[in-house]
Amino acid sequence: MAERVSASTTATGPLSGWRVLDLTAVIMGPLATQILGDLGAEVIVVENHRGDTNRVMGAGPHPQLSGVSLNLLRNKRNVSLDIRSAGGRDALLRIAATCDVFITNVRPGALRRAGLEYDDLVNVRPDIVYCEAHGFPLGSEREDDPAYDDIIQAETGVADAARRQHGAPLLASTLVADKVCGLTIAYAVMAALLRRERTGEGEHVEVPMAETVKAWMLVEHGAGAIPVPPLGPAGYARILTPHRKPQQTLDGWINVLPYSPANYAALFAEGGRDDLLDDPRYGSARARIHNSDFLYAQVAAIIGTRTSAAWLEFCRQHDIPAAAVGSLDDIVAALPVASHPQAGDYHYIPPPVRFSSAPSSLRRHAPLIGADTDEVLAEVGFSPDEIAELRASGASPAPPPLG
Repeated sequence: MAERVSASTTATGPLSGWRVLDLTAVIMGPLATQILGDLGAEVIVVENHRGDTNRVMGAGPHPQLSGVSLNLLRNKRNVSLDIRSAGGRDALLRIAATCDVFITNVRPGALRRAGLEYDDLVNVRPDIVYCEAHGFPLGSEREDDPAYDDIIQAETGVADAARRQHGAPLLASTLVADKVCGLTIAYAVMAALLRRERTGEGEHVEVPMAETVKAWMLVEHGAGAIPVPPLGPAGYARILTPHRKPQQTLDGWINVLPYSPANYAALFAEGGRDDLLDDPRYGSARARIHNSDFLYAQVAAIIGTRTSAAWLEFCRQHDIPAAAVGSLDDIVAALPVASHPQAGDYHYIPPPVRFSSAPSSLRRHAPLIGADTDEVLAEVGFSPDEIAELRASGASPAPPPLG
């Protein structure tokens, strides 16, 4: 039976006490603020009354909550505002004055038109950490160009790496750019908060998606092209061989990754390939990288001769890295279960980092659109009459009807 997770009433994570204003959408920004919320920060999301795209990304148990948003929006409160209106902008700035961090992935031109650039936020909170994430660097000719995960993958070498491996440019089967940039936003904000603790000064943080993913891709794929002049082409050979993939057994798929001369010798001996014992092509790390195409092909042929269970047991006995190929459905089914007050039971994706003294926790389930508007506005000084006026003016419009 699946483990059940209950919402906690108190924040215990290492960021407990910090307050984050979240003006982000889709995956990149909401992932960053989910991480900060899981770590204990109080996150206040400003969303328009139509709702964000992530609320309809795939099936969900509630009209406003997809399977994606149930976890992505957790540990957050939600305020519905039209920031293009004078009343909505004023309300956002009054909330911002109480926050330590402001995070947005609204494009620079739209921020400028709305009067929500860095200087505008500094006027209400001088020590604020203001983080903006866009497709391309501020000040460049492309700073206001639209950018989504697919576009950034194409531009930053992700698709080209697939071309070298498979013969045609391909996009990764996950939102690589959004998630890498979401992680980058989270660590950049925490670094800026640490600096503020030491100096008392706020910070303007910029996370351009294209530059972030280029840096991520070139960690290994800069390769021989990094020295000046280059000593070889870009691209890490071991990663780019078409034989780098799970191997088919007699009854399924596993992934075996021999990583040392002893690993290869054990596999070749067991597979009856005495001709490859003591082969110099796996005698050193440099040789294994250079000959990975050949070596991976030999391993795949050997793995095809037995069942998955037999090979996994053999690899365990010989300390060879190996794993069965996990099914996405099975991985989800093994997650713990939480109960949402409006949407019912759902699988909870636990935070991956564990703290011994300040553990992360589930404190709030994903909110419906505008669920906390009145509460948050009252906290920052709005009277009931002012809140009613925002409603009447359309600056804080009611969310769409359910169903």
